[in-house]
Amino acid sequence: MVSPYDKCPILENENYRLRLVEAEDAPDLLRVYADEKAVPFFNGDNCNGDDFHYTTLERMQSAVEFWLWAYKDRGFVRWAIVDRHVGQAIGTIELFNRRAPEGEKPRDYFNECGLLRLDLRSDYEETEKIGEILSLIVSPAYELFGCQMIATKIPPAAAGRREAAEQMGFRLSEEKLIGGDDNKVYGDYYVLLKEESSC
Repeated sequence: MVSPYDKCPILENENYRLRLVEAEDAPDLLRVYADEKAVPFFNGDNCNGDDFHYTTLERMQSAVEFWLWAYKDRGFVRWAIVDRHVGQAIGTIELFNRRAPEGEKPRDYFNECGLLRLDLRSDYEETEKIGEILSLIVSPAYELFGCQMIATKIPPAAAGRREAAEQMGFRLSEEKLIGGDDNKVYGDYYVLLKEESSC
């Protein structure tokens, strides 16, 4: 399979299209990242204090520019989630293979793990919608990123996404994710092993 960093795949069904984020998405995405009801569900773990609450178009544009730079640098892929019925980006999905540097011992359980971050506008924070969006990305993610498991953070208050994830087979892990330079400990990660995936 072609690396997603060489050619980012478009994943879609009749309702949603996942494609590489574009600079032109910034106005739509500002509605997501300025949405105070949505912000508590964003995963800022190990992101140098960024809570992803952006309230100006300039800040949103800067974030999109960074995501595109990180993609070119093969750090992670950030897809825009486009609602095909309204023609708007209503969120993003980030994915990358989290692995220990060559020759170093893994610092935690989440090694060779596809780490998935899902950011949605609050009016899409519903079990059925989340399940449909996740179903587009979870199955191909194992091969796209060469990983044996996928992990995503789900805060306790995010009942809709927790139910959607559990319906797909994700289970809350007792393991903690250890951050970068500061070794900060993060929890609330749900994991789906490739061998247990039915997607």
